[in-house]
Order: sequence, then structure tokens, then C-alpha cells
Amino acid sequence: MWLSKRRTVLAGLAALTLTACGFTPVYGPQGSGGPLQGSIKLNAPETRDSYQFNRRFEERMGHAVNPLYDLKVELKTSELGQGATSSGNTTRFRVNGHASYSLSQDKAVLLTGKTSAFTGYSNTGSTVATMAAQRDAYERLMIILTDQVIDDLILQADDLPR
Repeated sequence: MWLSKRRTVLAGLAALTLTACGFTPVYGPQGSGGPLQGSIKLNAPETRDSYQFNRRFEERMGHAVNPLYDLKVELKTSELGQGATSSGNTTRFRVNGHASYSLSQDKAVLLTGKTSAFTGYSNTGSTVATMAAQRDAYERLMIILTDQVIDDLILQADDLPR
């Protein structure tokens, strides 16, 4: 019983500390990410990577019905063999990804940025399993890149015109 009271007191103190320091949730009423929700239009996807990028972006930021901003993203990926057997067969691949983006309003560029990440997959010997692992690695990479772009946008959202 004493332990539960202690936890309650500590949780209350933590909440007071956060409010005293000016902490505001990003998606809260006064948060910087709130105005970006559902207000960013993406280009139509042309590749599997851009489709996965757009899907993840809309999962987190919502589909833009009346967009205030346009986001243009250029995605680049490459693969590099990393592990090999004694016979020279590659057993592990690293997938590198780069995203360059620009956020604009009425054709005036407001923000630009770049981010990069990597994932990997193994060549298991089975063609079907290797292809599935490769697809999964690219999808994970697009999720990472999308999350990084969104985080950058949210961090700079206070500087955007509304």
C-alpha cells in the first residue's frame, strides 16, 4: 500500500515538473506539430519507395484535405554487399537511403533538409525468402526516413507561416 502511494506522489511530482518547465506535447493544442496535421500535400508516388514513404507520412500526419504546404521529396537508395562466404557468395546486404526534401507554400520554399539511414537483410539461400527480406528492408528504410523527415518538420514548425 505504501508503495502505491509513493508511486502516485512521484507521478504527480513528475507531471508538475513537466508543466513547470513549459513542456507542451507536440500534437497537443499548443504544440508545434498540431498545425501540420493534415496540412501537407505530397507528390503522387511513382515508385514502391515513394509509395511507402507517402503511406507512412499519411499514417503519422494525416491525409491533406485542404493543404497549406507542399512537400517534395527525392529518395535515393543503394545496396552494398557486406558479408560473404568462402566461395564468394554475398550473405548480407546493407541498404542505404537518402531523402532530400523541400516544404513550400504557394511555390515559395520555406524549409529544406536532408536525412539518411540504413537497414540490412540477409541472403538466406532461398530466392523467395531473400526477395521478401529485401522488400522488408526497403520498407523499414522508408519508415525510418519518413519519421526523420517528419521529426525535422515538427522541430521547425514554429518558424512556418500559418
